[in-house]
Order: sequence, then structure tokens, then C-alpha cells
Amino acid sequence: MMTGSVSAGEPAPMTGATQALATGIIAGERRALARAITLVESTRHDHRIQASRLIEHLLPSTGRAIRIGFSGPPGVGKSTFIEAFGTWLTRSGRKVAVLAVDPSSSRSGGSILGDKTRMETLSREPNAYIRPSPSSCTLGGVARRTREAMLLTEAAGFDVVFIETVGVGQSETAVADMVDLFVLLASPAGGDDLQGIKRGIMELADLLIVTKADGDLALAAQRAASELRSALHLMRPKVPCWRPKVLTVSSVSATGMDAVWATINEFRQAMETSGELAKLRAEQARAALWREIEDGLITALKDHPTVAAEAPGLESAVVARETTPTLAAERLLTAFLGRPVWPD
Repeated sequence: MMTGSVSAGEPAPMTGATQALATGIIAGERRALARAITLVESTRHDHRIQASRLIEHLLPSTGRAIRIGFSGPPGVGKSTFIEAFGTWLTRSGRKVAVLAVDPSSSRSGGSILGDKTRMETLSREPNAYIRPSPSSCTLGGVARRTREAMLLTEAAGFDVVFIETVGVGQSETAVADMVDLFVLLASPAGGDDLQGIKRGIMELADLLIVTKADGDLALAAQRAASELRSALHLMRPKVPCWRPKVLTVSSVSATGMDAVWATINEFRQAMETSGELAKLRAEQARAALWREIEDGLITALKDHPTVAAEAPGLESAVVARETTPTLAAERLLTAFLGRPVWPD
């Protein structure tokens, strides 16, 4: 091993403060967990180093939770369902962590929805932990450090982790790429909205849930569920061991929650028995590695002094149609690398 380096698999040394934070998380201390998530969300370089060492140290204590992502069109009742289902789970003895990714204000960067405020009942449950995080305008509504926050909650002993996204969008694959089970919520009166999301996101779903299946909407919910089941027959399953199912629930009366949990357990058992769960998580970790590399390279590129000096002029030239984005990018990359991007 080279002097001053850390070999693969050997945790990097931690400061006393970071070690204390890790100890608190393992002990299930909520204050330590909150501080750690704030740390991983920080963009400061020294905080990023500290957070990376903390996560690496805690890795052996992660991976035992079931990771569930939720998405659906605005107004479908994602937060209402998550609160009802989460409350049902905690009262059944489960420890539930909710990472609710709020849309961010483009002006202040702050959260807009405030899911912790909206989930008042669940937030009072002793076995629940809710962490709203601004998406920071990340495409698809998934905060950049949601994966690390998820690992921290697992290390703190939570055995079910929910990730609620902003809504249906083209890059909701971001949440599907970090969870075991991806749940799509649909409204019984979705109409054209229901049709619009089929091809764009239904193929990502492992479980589809029609909400608001009560009162005047009970029959409409059953019809919507039937339509979804018909649509699923035309789609190829994501994995050979599991064909997505469609359920109906009422968050108001908490009916259907037992069926949802039974289906989740059935899914996990099928994935574990077939080896697909281990394969899925391995692919997710590999994808996360390359996303970090891409983010790091872009940051390094923008911070390069020559690039920083030339970028404004090249941006203006592209806008004025004096050059093409491809040629401008080639010049900046050449300045960054110190050699031609595509040598002759």
C-alpha cells in the first residue's frame, strides 16, 4: 500500500467528532442522525470529506432495511398515503424513516411543501423519523444526497425507508435507481393523467396503488385498478421473479394497508430467493459511483482557472450562434485536460 493512501475495503481514519457521530447513530440517537444528514447534504469540501468517511465507517451497519420509493402525479395523495401506511407500520412494531424530497424554491433554495408539517400524525410516532430535504432543483426531485441519507437511517436501526419524490417526471428513474421497490400511486379519477403516465413511468413500477378507494370514489378506484392491470399485461416485467401488482387503498380509513405490506414482503422474498435483490443493489452502487465521478468532474471543470476564464466568452458565442455548443465544449475540455479531447 502506498504511503498516505487507504486500500480498498479499509475505512479511512475519522476525527473524534466524526467517530462520536457514528457512535450516536449506531445507538439510534435522533440528534446524531439529524446532524449526520445535514452533514451529507452540505456542499462544503471539508464536510464532504467528513461525510464520506462517516458513511464508509457505517456501511457494515446498512443494507438490512427494505427501501421503498414512492411517486405519482400531484394531488394523488402521496404524503397522505405515506403517513397512513407509515403509521400502520410503526404501530405494528416497525421502525420507519421517511425521506421526503421537497421541491426547492428557485429563489431561496428552500423547501416549498414541508412534508414533516403535513405528516403530523406520523411525526408523533416514536418509531418514525421524517426528514424533509429540499431537492435543490435536482432533476426528478431527488436530492443529490438522498442515497447517503438512506444509508444513515439504516445504520440508525430503521428497517423500512420511504423515499417520496416530488412527482411523476422523466427522471424519476433517479429514485428507482436507489430503492428495492418502486411504488407508483394513481388516482381513481386520473383520466388522461393516468393514460399519460403509463408509458413514461409504469414500466419502472414494482407495485401500483390506486388511492382514495373510499366513498364516492370506491367504484372509480376499482375501475382504475382494472385498467392498470390490463396495461401491465402488455409490459415486460423488470425482473423474471416478479410481475407488478395493482392494489387499492384508502388512506382515510387505513384500509388495504395490510395487503400493501404483504405484497411488499412477497416482493422482497422473491427478490432475495432469486438473487435479484443482491444484483439490483450491486448495480445501484455501481451507478452511484459513476454519478459521483460525473459530478466531481463537472465541479473540477468549472473550478479550473482557464475554463472559468474562457467559459463566459464561449457561452456568449454559443448564444450568438457564432460557434456551436460542440466546438465550445471541445475548447473548454481541451483547456481542462491540457490536451485535445479528440486527438488527430
